[in-house]
Amino acid sequence: MKRNFLTVILIVAVGICSLAYTPKQKATKRPNVIIIYTDDQGYADMNIYGSKDLYTPNMDALARSGVRFTQFYAAAPICSPSRASLLTGRYPQRAGLPAMASSKEGVSGMPGSQYTMGELFKDAGYKTAHIGKWHVGYTKDTEPNAQGFDFSYGFMGGCIDNYSHFFYWEGPNRHDLWKNGTEIYEAGRYFPDLMVEQAGKFLTENKDQPFFLYWAINNPHYPLQGEKKWLDYYKNLPSPRDKYAASISTMDEKIGELLKKLDALGLRENTIIVFQSDQGFSMEERTFGGGGSAGIFRGSKFSLFEGGVRVPAIISWQNHIPVNQVRTQVAANIDWFPTLGAYCNIKMPSRKIDGQNLQPVINSPQAQTPHPLFNWQSAGGKDNPQWSVLDGDWKLMHSPFEAKKEELNSQNYFLVNLKDDPSEKNNLADKHPDIVQRLEAAHKEWLGGVFVQ
Repeated sequence: MKRNFLTVILIVAVGICSLAYTPKQKATKRPNVIIIYTDDQGYADMNIYGSKDLYTPNMDALARSGVRFTQFYAAAPICSPSRASLLTGRYPQRAGLPAMASSKEGVSGMPGSQYTMGELFKDAGYKTAHIGKWHVGYTKDTEPNAQGFDFSYGFMGGCIDNYSHFFYWEGPNRHDLWKNGTEIYEAGRYFPDLMVEQAGKFLTENKDQPFFLYWAINNPHYPLQGEKKWLDYYKNLPSPRDKYAASISTMDEKIGELLKKLDALGLRENTIIVFQSDQGFSMEERTFGGGGSAGIFRGSKFSLFEGGVRVPAIISWQNHIPVNQVRTQVAANIDWFPTLGAYCNIKMPSRKIDGQNLQPVINSPQAQTPHPLFNWQSAGGKDNPQWSVLDGDWKLMHSPFEAKKEELNSQNYFLVNLKDDPSEKNNLADKHPDIVQRLEAAHKEWLGGVFVQ
């Protein structure tokens, strides 16, 4: 009996010692995050969003690998406010950049006191990078390295020539290519290739630690310099669709190259990928007067019609979120800040965030939209601003850019029911003055509080 008792004690002791010396299981690495933010891409300019004449296999595959949204909005119809709202999770007004930032060095934009996604992830122990376009500030305290990004490569203004890396659209011509705040010269090298190269290096160098990459692609923004093979591919399309299409497919190919690199490094399953356009396609003279498409939706960049603010948007995370599903709920770019924070278990800062966590919507098509009301206020005359409020199917616009004068009522209002009239052809403002009054009041209430920090 004594021997048996000693045997039991010995077995238990050996077991305890074995447990003591068993290596700890490697903790699950926090997910990486990549945001792909395209520039002036129309809502319908992907096959999966309705295009019949474009070749976009990589963007389409990304959409099928996750959840894509059909009523997703930018918080502004122009570049800088859209980017400021993405980076801060705030309406552009609260982010301190409701208008376009300058493309001149030495001019500030979004205040350096704003707290960006770069800072959110950096403070949580992530390695952070900005690659591509910035356009939210061109001073040392408003450039990427001062806004939470460990690494930055790209241009600070609104656009560049892809080969010389000069800004040509307001004289004098200005070179605009920077690496971590130092001007560099890569004359003759194609900027989309440089973006892929720098992004690939960042992924490789940080493959063993969590990272956040803000990949702000400058396509299909003018000057529409698609690669020759794509210009040849689309040679039978009418102008300017041919040049725009070549820029889109060039961009699609570069996205594919980055995703292949992610796969080669074995990082795809542990990387959340968000894809979105910053706003609608451009009809500016500098982009040959158009080329993009919003499908059935009216309007383009600068406008609060749907084509100016409704954008393609995707989130993909293998084995963690639904695959090849569509969400119709209203969502917006300000929502990525709290959503990605939640997925990565990062506490939100103690300041006002306008965005909402999209996890319930991503998980279920039956979830309620987090935005029963959504507001915009954009460029316009001091006494005649362009603004809009969305309340369910009802959308009220004041002085929307691209509206004909005779389409607006005497107060410059345009009211539409998007369910009945998604193309925004019929102004119902005079038929429903009660709805106009209610939405006008809702917008004034929003405007009264949106500048509070």
